[in-house]
Amino acid sequence: MRIFQVILMTLALLAGLSPAQGQSAFGGGAAHIAAQLVAESAAPKAGEGTTIAFAMTPEKGWHGYWENPGDAGLGMTVDWTLPKGVSVGPLRYPVPETLLISGLMNHVYEGPYGVLATLKVAAGLPPGTRLPVRAKAQWLACTDKVCVPESGDLALDLVAGDGAVSAIDRTRFDGWRTHLPRPLGSEATYAVKDGTLRLSVPFPASAQARDMHLFPLAEGLARYAAPQTVTRNGDTLLIETDAAEGGKGGAVQAVLRTGDHVGFLLTAIPGTVAGASSGGQWSAIFTALGGALLGGLLLNIMPCVFPILGLKAMKLAKAGGDERTVRREALAYTLGVVLTCLALGGALLILRAAGGAVGWAFQLQDPRIILALLLLVTGIAFNLAGLFDLSAYGGGEALAGKGGVAGSFWTGALVAFVATPCTGPFMAAAMGAALLLPLAAALAIFAGLGLGLALPFLLLAYVPAFRKRLPKPGGWMGRFQKILAIPMFLTALGLAWLLGQQRGVSGMTIGLAAALLLALLLWWLGGRQRLGKGGGWIAAIAGLALMVGGAYALPTRAPAAVEKGDSTVHFDVAKLAELRAANKPVFLYFTADWCLTCKANEAAAIDRAETRAAFDKSGVTVMVGDWTNADPAITRFLEGQGRSGVPLYLFYAPGKEAQTLPQLLTPATLAGLAR
Repeated sequence: MRIFQVILMTLALLAGLSPAQGQSAFGGGAAHIAAQLVAESAAPKAGEGTTIAFAMTPEKGWHGYWENPGDAGLGMTVDWTLPKGVSVGPLRYPVPETLLISGLMNHVYEGPYGVLATLKVAAGLPPGTRLPVRAKAQWLACTDKVCVPESGDLALDLVAGDGAVSAIDRTRFDGWRTHLPRPLGSEATYAVKDGTLRLSVPFPASAQARDMHLFPLAEGLARYAAPQTVTRNGDTLLIETDAAEGGKGGAVQAVLRTGDHVGFLLTAIPGTVAGASSGGQWSAIFTALGGALLGGLLLNIMPCVFPILGLKAMKLAKAGGDERTVRREALAYTLGVVLTCLALGGALLILRAAGGAVGWAFQLQDPRIILALLLLVTGIAFNLAGLFDLSAYGGGEALAGKGGVAGSFWTGALVAFVATPCTGPFMAAAMGAALLLPLAAALAIFAGLGLGLALPFLLLAYVPAFRKRLPKPGGWMGRFQKILAIPMFLTALGLAWLLGQQRGVSGMTIGLAAALLLALLLWWLGGRQRLGKGGGWIAAIAGLALMVGGAYALPTRAPAAVEKGDSTVHFDVAKLAELRAANKPVFLYFTADWCLTCKANEAAAIDRAETRAAFDKSGVTVMVGDWTNADPAITRFLEGQGRSGVPLYLFYAPGKEAQTLPQLLTPATLAGLAR
């Protein structure tokens, strides 16, 4: 029934039936997509002109259509009434979104968007000449169940002048321009055989792309609702899908989406297209898998992971030659790590499929998770320090440092949960690739990350020569265990600070108070244990209640952002476009307070006097994107760069595209860029 409604309402628009006026944006009914005609300059210069735009704002649940609407719908039509000496070019649409309803593919916009056009003013027109521009526009507003034709008589009163553009209007129009498809510059080729369309698109192997989709500008090229397969083969993208019936051949145009409302306008001519090979994709999968393994391996040196790993190593030393016990616990530990990484990766993919703008480490953008980790790490630290014994929680089958298969499994789960959020070396490209690859390949990369994280413990368990190099059991183990408590306390302190960054002083106070009450609770438990009494379950229930109560008491809003300095601006896509349009060099970096690599780079390279002096001398604008709290705009930008987490460092030289910098920075690297 929904499809019949779409067809009937579309026919109503074409036939000009009266119900269309009842839902007109400027008639007797309320607009479902509000439209406004605006100009970048209210005083266009004679001989040049300005850019104008239809600013379209759909109501929640409604959408408008691209110039080629797909299987259903209708694009915008405009009848112009222009003064003498003024002309308007064709409409330029932003890169659309896909919406599949009952097997029909729609090319739509589900949020605010701008349709641009170039207005030209004839040379010799005297300054001060009034330029009344009138437009009769018609468009279709739809939900997934009903469509309503809408129209409006839009007016724009301009005056010939010097072409001045205000900063606000420049930023607004630059934001719209970033969503227009850019000319690809190289010709693509296509071939149709046995009902299959194969398209070869020149695209550098180093260029990042995600969520790719081909939008034909006209009918006759591809079947809109058919699945599209995109593979990379060196500097070429190979796209395969079902060909449309009745194609006329010849040169065709299409828009290739390579990110969120980002893409390229390409022209394709009939030609030879090499058979799409899965070799390029398999190469990308193996490269990403290798990066995930190395990245997971390096996570073992993080201060919140190394103490737990050291504790497990001591348990192996105590086990001696009992190979069966050692290997069983190693496998349980690995299973805990890998399953947790798969769970986090699967949750990330599910949230993204549901439309959420989230990235890797999304769990640490929730202050309640931070509070839970703070209390958990505090408990582990006090256990390592000897304040109480975890055996009270069930015969050694608890989280940190105890024997048994269950204890090893949950230790691995804990390690994965607290270690994976910070994207370190080798991990950034791997996690970004996981968001581009098919589901099975993406999950394999998340599993590879877990395997890399568990690898040291597996090697100790399965290579007796490594285990023989461990010191023999003795009194030193108790002292070493207490030393391992120090980095865990430092981790707890860092989590408390992070809670303050996310929810202000009141949030940090609540976290520290909860940690203090937990410490008193564990002190009470340790005293009872030394007297041979129980109380473990009472402490566990009280600790859980403390966690829930603290989460409930946390402030609901983040504190206002604090400026980092006069020479630093906060990330904004429109501001970035404005700076680049002015040919100003920009150093853009994305960070988060929970990212250890980010903080290390800031202390060692970015927030250094010599770096600031070099940037000031060369006029480099420093722009920072803080991802400590969830920010959909930052998430979308990261995805557009093929990344799913932080850190990310970009340098924009005047008139050039972004240069991606390494994840380990030095002052010399940044100063060299400035020069």
